[in-house]
Amino acid sequence: MAEIKPLNWSPDPGIGYTVVRRPDGGMQITFTDASPATIQHWRKFSIQHLYDSDRLTRNLYDLRQLAEIPEEAIRMALEVNSDPSARNIRLAVVVANDSVRQAILKIADLTPAGGVETHIFTNVVEAEAWLSRPLEKFI
Repeated sequence: MAEIKPLNWSPDPGIGYTVVRRPDGGMQITFTDASPATIQHWRKFSIQHLYDSDRLTRNLYDLRQLAEIPEEAIRMALEVNSDPSARNIRLAVVVANDSVRQAILKIADLTPAGGVETHIFTNVVEAEAWLSRPLEKFI
C-alpha cells in the first residue's frame, strides 16, 4: 500500500474551513464560510498540495454550510482545477442549496477536459458511495 501523503494543514484563526485526511488517502474539506481570507488560505493550501500530487485521489468538499459562493472563489477554484496535477482528482461536492450547486456546476463546466472529475450531491452518504467506486473506472 502506498504511503499516505502528509496533510500539511493546520487551522488558522478566522479561517472558515477544516481539512482532515480521509481513510482512502484523500481529503475532506468542510467550509463554514467563503470569506476572502478563507478563500485565499484555501487557494494557497490547494496549490501547495497539488505540487507533488502523483496518484489518483478522492476528495470530498462539504459546502452545506454555505449560502453562496462568491465570484472570487469561483475564479480561484477554476485556477486550481486547471492545474495539470488536478487531473488525478475525483471530487464529490455536497451542497445544501441551488445557489451553491449552480456555482459548482459553473466551475465543473469551465474546468478543462481531462481535469477534476466532479459530481455534486445533497447527501454525504451518496457522495461517499460515489467516491468509493474503483478508481480504475476513473482513469
